[in-house]
Amino acid sequence: MYSLVSVMSAWAIPVLIVLIPLFAVYKKVPVYESFVEGAKDGFDTAVKIIPHLVGMMVAIGVFRASGAMDLLIGWLKPALVLVGVPGEVLPLAILRPITGSGSLAYTADLIGQYGPDSMIGRIASTIQGSTDTTLYVLTVYFGAVGIRKGRYALKVGLFSDLVGFVAAVAICLIVFTTAG
Repeated sequence: MYSLVSVMSAWAIPVLIVLIPLFAVYKKVPVYESFVEGAKDGFDTAVKIIPHLVGMMVAIGVFRASGAMDLLIGWLKPALVLVGVPGEVLPLAILRPITGSGSLAYTADLIGQYGPDSMIGRIASTIQGSTDTTLYVLTVYFGAVGIRKGRYALKVGLFSDLVGFVAAVAICLIVFTTAG
């Protein structure tokens, strides 16, 4: 199973890089012109999201500096360790919906400390790829387009992050425990 996952992951991005432009040509979509138009729209969006981005960064700083994150981790860690979740990845599960750069830095620390081929390193890497920066996305992008009522999107996004976390842990335990 491990070798199948390795082969699939090695070929996934190159195959997509080839297939997407080929499909666009098949559908007679002007690939380069579409790319340039999207890049131009992206610049306008970047200018609009700056105030929301600054507000989110301040909120993240307050959450971490106040000790609220450490308190939340302290409450959750004993229960998760009982069901087989390594306690070292719990801060990542909390950080990931809030901040991409903070969760990436924490993942890098875990990989540096435990190694990329350790179970903790593999779970952390899989969590990075299986979850999203939900609060960041909602704050920045919803703010940029003027959406004010995002409570359902917040619930679905955070639930998706929880499912991604549980699936990442479960799949890593199944795939890499049986890999030998």
